[in-house]
Amino acid sequence: MAVPARTCGASRPGPARTALRWPDRGSRPGLSARRPAARPPRPLSLLLPPLLLLALLAAPGASAYSFPQQHTMQHWARRLEQEIDGVMRIFGGVQQLREIYKDNRNLFEVQENEPQKLVEKVAGDIESLLDRKVQALKRLADAAENFQKAHRWQDNIKEEDIVYYDAKADAELDDPESEDVERGSKASTLRLDFIEDSNFKNKVNYSYTAVQIPTDIYKGSTVILNELNWTEALENVFIENRRQDPTLLWQVFGSATGVTRYYPATPWRAPKKIDLYDVRRRPWYIQGASSPKDMVIIVDVSGSVSGLTLKLMKTSVCEMLDTLSDDDYVNVASFNEKAQPVSCFTHLVQANVRNKKVFKEAVQGMVAKGTTGYKAGFEYAFDQLQNSNITRANCNKMIMMFTDGGEDRVQDVFEKYNWPNRTVRVFTFSVGQHNYDVTPLQWMACTNKGYYFEIPSIGAIRINTQEYLDVLGRPMVLAGKEAKQVQWTNVYEDALGLGLVVTGTLPVFNLTQDGPGEKKNQLILGVMGIDVALNDIKRLTPNYTLGANGYVFAIDLNGYVLLHPNLKPQTTNFREPVTLDFLDAELEDENKEEIRRSMIDGNKGHKQIRTLVKSLDERYIDEVMRNYTWVPIRSTNYSLGLVLPPYSTFYLQANLSDQILQVKYFEFLLPSSFESEGHVFIAPREYCKELNASDNNTEFLKNFIELMEKVTPDSKQCNNFLLHNLILDTGITQQLVERVWRDQDLNTYSLLAVFAATDGGITRVFPNKAAEDWTETPEPFNASFYRRSLDNHGYVFKPPQQDARLRPLELENDTVGILVSTAVELSLGGRTLRPAVVGVKLDLEAWAEKFKVLASNRTHQDQPQKCGPNSHCEMDCEVNNEDLLCVLIDDGGFLVLSNQNHQWDQVGRFFSEVDANLMLALYNNSFYTRKESYDYQAACAPLPPGNLGAAPRGIFVPTIADFLNLAWWTSAAAWSLFQQLLYGLIYHSWFQADPAETEGNPEVRESSCVMKQTQYYFGSVNASYNAIIDCGNCSRLFHAQRLTNTNLLFVVAEKPLCSQCEAGRLLQKETHSDGPEQCELVQRPRYRRGPHICFDYNATEDTSDCGRGASFPPSLGVLVSLQLLLLLSLPPRPQPQVHAHPSRRL
Repeated sequence: MAVPARTCGASRPGPARTALRWPDRGSRPGLSARRPAARPPRPLSLLLPPLLLLALLAAPGASAYSFPQQHTMQHWARRLEQEIDGVMRIFGGVQQLREIYKDNRNLFEVQENEPQKLVEKVAGDIESLLDRKVQALKRLADAAENFQKAHRWQDNIKEEDIVYYDAKADAELDDPESEDVERGSKASTLRLDFIEDSNFKNKVNYSYTAVQIPTDIYKGSTVILNELNWTEALENVFIENRRQDPTLLWQVFGSATGVTRYYPATPWRAPKKIDLYDVRRRPWYIQGASSPKDMVIIVDVSGSVSGLTLKLMKTSVCEMLDTLSDDDYVNVASFNEKAQPVSCFTHLVQANVRNKKVFKEAVQGMVAKGTTGYKAGFEYAFDQLQNSNITRANCNKMIMMFTDGGEDRVQDVFEKYNWPNRTVRVFTFSVGQHNYDVTPLQWMACTNKGYYFEIPSIGAIRINTQEYLDVLGRPMVLAGKEAKQVQWTNVYEDALGLGLVVTGTLPVFNLTQDGPGEKKNQLILGVMGIDVALNDIKRLTPNYTLGANGYVFAIDLNGYVLLHPNLKPQTTNFREPVTLDFLDAELEDENKEEIRRSMIDGNKGHKQIRTLVKSLDERYIDEVMRNYTWVPIRSTNYSLGLVLPPYSTFYLQANLSDQILQVKYFEFLLPSSFESEGHVFIAPREYCKELNASDNNTEFLKNFIELMEKVTPDSKQCNNFLLHNLILDTGITQQLVERVWRDQDLNTYSLLAVFAATDGGITRVFPNKAAEDWTETPEPFNASFYRRSLDNHGYVFKPPQQDARLRPLELENDTVGILVSTAVELSLGGRTLRPAVVGVKLDLEAWAEKFKVLASNRTHQDQPQKCGPNSHCEMDCEVNNEDLLCVLIDDGGFLVLSNQNHQWDQVGRFFSEVDANLMLALYNNSFYTRKESYDYQAACAPLPPGNLGAAPRGIFVPTIADFLNLAWWTSAAAWSLFQQLLYGLIYHSWFQADPAETEGNPEVRESSCVMKQTQYYFGSVNASYNAIIDCGNCSRLFHAQRLTNTNLLFVVAEKPLCSQCEAGRLLQKETHSDGPEQCELVQRPRYRRGPHICFDYNATEDTSDCGRGASFPPSLGVLVSLQLLLLLSLPPRPQPQVHAHPSRRL
C-alpha cells in the first residue's frame, strides 16, 4: 500500500517533464543555461475552467503521487550500485592491474615485515645512537668537574681578563640602549665568522664555544667572571667530542649561576622583546638538576597582604610553577584563618602544562582578607603531602610558603608532622617591603632543611623562585657516582632553531673541599646536556616498507610520544615541553590503554586490535584492524612501538637488474610521454643525496630526471630500494594505460580523469590535461584517498572538500570532480598485499543528472515516466524533485550527489549544513555515530593582552605630603618605589604585552591552543530503513539505505515544508575549546611512572646554609637624586628597551 505523500498538507501532483537528453561534456551548455526556472510550468489543470477542474479532481481516476515504497527505493539503490560497479570495472582496471603485476612477476620480490624483528632492530639502532651521546656526556661531565676542582678562585678578577664569544653581543651592539653600549663593556668579546650548516639549521663556528648570560644577571660580577674563566677549558672537550662523533649537535653546559656555554658557537636568537631565557628554567636543566618533586605552595592572603605585595605573590607563584616539570606533582592553596585550594584541585596533581594553566588562572583570583594563620596553612600542606591514595612523585617533598611576615613559628605543627625525620623541606619567602621581623620565617626554613628567600620587588622573583633547586641538588651531589646517571627528556623545542629535540642530561658536581678533613662540597655546578634531533631518530625507522598506514612510534614514562606521525605541533613555545600523550595522538580505547601501560612498564608485547583511526584530512573515521608490537629501548626511559595493518605484512621490492628495461621504464617519466601515457607525479622522497628537493612537483621531476642522467639507479649515493620501486611502478602504470585507459572514451561515462597511485611513489593521471586540475598530494602515503582506500573494501567516494565559511564551488568550468578509488589487492603465493590504488574522477554535474535518472521510475533512458490519468504513481528523484529530496552522503556525513540542482555547489559540505533536520534524523536513527576528540597541537590567535598584576601603573604613588616628609625618603617605601619603578621599566613586558609587537610578530599572533574535533562515521544500521521525522503538527518521511561495496548512504526524503521541523544542527567543524574538564580528569589520572631513581635524602647533608635576608641600606643623597630623576623622566617616554640589571644576588 502506498504511503501518503504528506502528513502536513495535501499531496501535490508532479509536473510533466520534457525528456532529458544524456549530457555530453563536449557540447553541453553551461550550468546557468541548463538550470530549471525558479518555478516549473504550471500544470494543465490550472488552465482548465473551474467546473471542469472540480470534475476532474472528484473523478476516481485522477492521477496522484505518493512517497515511493521501500522495494522501489531498494531497486534504485541496486541500479546505483550496478552503475558505480560497472564504471569502476571498465575504467578502474583493478583486475587488469592484477594481471599486469602477475605478468611482471619476475621484476619484483615479495618481502615480509616481521614486526618483532623490525621493532627490536630499530630499538637497538636508537639505543646505539643515544649511547654515543651518553659517552660524550660523561666525558664532558668528568672534565667539567676536574676543571672546576683545579680552578683557583680569583676575588680580584677583571672583565678585561676574560676573552669569550658573547652570543648576545651582536644583538646588543645593534641596540644603542643595551647595557654594554651604555656603560661600555670591559670584557674582551670575540668577533667570529660563521658558516651555514644544514645540520644545525643555523650559522655556526666549530672553533669556539658561545656564552649566553641571562639579561637579569650582571656579567661583570666576580662569580660570573670566575665561571667564565674555568668553563673556557670545556671548549677543547667539545671539539674533541665532535671529532669522535661528527653527528653530535648542540653540546651545552648550563651552570647553576645562569651561564650557558654551548658548542659550536652561533649568535643567540634574541627576541624582539626582553630576552627571558635562563638555562635554569629549561626543562632539560630542571630534570637533570634534581629528582622529582611533590610540592605544596601556600600563599598568605591575610588583610596585610594587599596591593603590590599580593601582586608580587601571584607573579611569584606563577614563576614557581614554571620550575616544575611533568615528573613533578603540585597543589596551591591560600590561607588566612583557614586554608583552601585556589583551584578545583583538592590534591596533588601532575605539573603538566594544562594543570599549571589552571593554577595560574586561579591564583589571579586570590583576594586578601582576614588574619594570618600559619598553622592552618602548614597543616593543610602536610595533609596534602601525606595523602598516599593518589598518584604522586614520591621523592622530594616540600612546602613553599609566600607571606609578608608574621610572628608565629608553628613549632607544634612541625613537631607533629615533620620532626624528627624532617622528610618535608620548608622554603619560606618574604614578599614585599615591610618592617616585620623575618626571624620566624628564617627559623621555619632552617629547622626543616629548607631555605629562606626575600622577594622585595619584581626583579627578585625569577632568581629567588628557582634557587631552591640548589638545595634539592644536595643529596644528589652527596650521592656521588650513584647519582651520575644520564636521563633523557621529553620532547621540546630547541631555543636555537634546531626544531624538536630530546636532550640527554648529566649533573655536574662541585668536588672541591675547603680544606683537609673538611666536609664534602654539596653544591651542584650545573647540568651537561647534548641534544638529539627527532629527525635523526626518525631516520633510523623504516618508512616506505611499512606501507601508507604503517608507522613507528615511541613514548616515555609519562606516556608522551617521542615519535609518532601525528606529533605535529602547529606552534611551539621553547619554554614549555611538547607533551602529547599517546592516547591523544590516537583515538583512545581500552586496548590502547593496555598497550600504553605495558610500554611504560618496560615490557615487550604484541596485540592485534580493532580500533578507530582518523583520516589524514581529519574528516573521516575508519574502523580498522591494526597489529601493535612493542619493546623497550634499553638504557633509556623510552619504549618503541610498531603499528602494521594486516595488509602491510608483505611489500614489493623491485628487482630491475635489466638496465635496458630500466631505461625503457624511465622514459615514461619524461614529460614528452605525458600526452600519450598520462601525466606522472612522483612522490617527493629522498631518492638520492644530491637530489634537490622542491615543493613544485614539476620542478622536482625535472631535478630528478637531470640527476638520473648523471647517476644510475644502482648508485651508492641513492636509495636503491626507492629508485627501483619508482621505476618499476612507472612501467606498470604505463601498461595500465596501454591495456585499459587509452582506448576508452571517458566522456561517454562522464569521467574527468582516471588515475593510479602506488606504494612506489607514482601517481599517474590520464589524460594529461586532467593533471591541471589534480589537487591531491603527489606523495601517495600522504594522500587521504590513498590511505582510506587501503583501509576500506570497495569503492571510496571523496567529494571536493568545502568549508561552510568559504564561497560555494565554482561549477561553470566543468572541472569539479568526485574521486572514487579502490585498493588493488594481490595474492601471490598465499601472501596478500595492496601495492596500489586506482580510481576515477566523476564529472559532478553530469553524474548529478545521471543520479536523478538512476533513482527514477524510467523504463527507457530517453523518456521519464509520466503518471497518466486514472493511475496512482510513486514519486521519483527525477520527475518529482520539487517534492522529493534524493541524496548520496558519504560515511563522514558529507554531501556527494543530490537531485536538487541548487545543492550542486554544496557538494562536499557536511550534510547538516545542507539539511540539518534530515542529518539529525539519520544520526538519531543510528545511521551515523559521532566521535569527539581534542587536538592539543593547534594554533590559535592570541587573546587580547591583559594586566597580569604588578605593572607600573599598579604601584604606590606618593602624595605631596610624602615628598615634604624627610622620614618618608629614608623609609622602605621610598626604596621600594625606586625598585618597582626601575624593574617596572625593565620588566614591563612580563606583565603587559606590547600591542605593536603583538600585531607585527607572527610568533605572537599565534599561540598553542586546544581544538575540539567532531567526526561522524557509519553506525550499526546496515539495512534499508524507513522512518518518519515527527515534530509536532508537521512530519517528514525518509528512507535511507547503505550502497553495497561503497562508503555511500542513499537517502530519499520528503522536502521540508514546515518551519516547525527546524531542529538543532549537528556540528562537524573544529571549534575552539578549553579541552576536557581538568578538574574531572585529575580524578582519573592516566597511568605513568616516574624516573627509576630518587635522591631526596643524605645523612651527611649540611643544612646550616638556609638563607638570610638581603638588605641594601640606602643612601639619602643617592635615593633623592635617583627618585627625582625617575619621577621627572617618566612621562612622556617611548616603549623602553630592555637593559640588564647588575643587582642579581649570586
